[in-house]
Amino acid sequence: MTTDAYFTQLSGALRAAGVPDAQITATVEDLRAHLAETGTDPREEFGPADEFAARLGGLAPAPGEPDERAETWTWTADLFNDRRMLAVHGDQGWEVESLDALGRFVCRRAQGAALRWEYRREVIGARRRAKVLAELEPEGWELCGEWLVYGYFKRPRAATAGPAGTLEAPPAAPYRWLFLSRRGKAALAVWLVLVGGAMTACFMGTLGMGGLAISIALASMFSALYTSHLESAKGRTTENPPTP
Repeated sequence: MTTDAYFTQLSGALRAAGVPDAQITATVEDLRAHLAETGTDPREEFGPADEFAARLGGLAPAPGEPDERAETWTWTADLFNDRRMLAVHGDQGWEVESLDALGRFVCRRAQGAALRWEYRREVIGARRRAKVLAELEPEGWELCGEWLVYGYFKRPRAATAGPAGTLEAPPAAPYRWLFLSRRGKAALAVWLVLVGGAMTACFMGTLGMGGLAISIALASMFSALYTSHLESAKGRTTENPPTP
């Protein structure tokens, strides 16, 4: 079976399963890109088209469309721990839909079998945004949220792992929603000390409610900027280790 015939059969099976055409097109493009990189035969890489479609069909609703059967979960992590936790939760079938105003990851997961997801984080400031998107979008990466100067990208693991990109029995949703690293806990402790001092000054009458609000906002802003600076410095050290 040729590659075109394989994807024609796969598209037909997905369409029969009720998968929207836009989602079928995106899935086929991702799988073709994977085959172009590996140079493998689609039947050898993914298995028979009908069986592969049965694993993919209906697992993830089309972007922007709600799925009443899907689980939902919102969680957050600091910048030192976010990529590790995204890898863990993506492997459990959690798809990030967006980041909310508080910087929390808003996720969903199909009931029963689910797709595994992989994530990456990139700096997408005004100058880098267009370049990063141009490099990642052809590889199947989709921007799923932004926080400070960072952009978070996702793609289904099936695009690179084939059948191994599906999860037949997802574990239960975690009870926790906050995942902090040691550095994150230290930054939170400093923030609490600053905010606690401002509240004490407010109750003692030396700082009004307006001053309290400004103090909390400033403490939050500087905490976020300092955390971002530490993580950026850590990334530069990792990418450019000192010469012995």
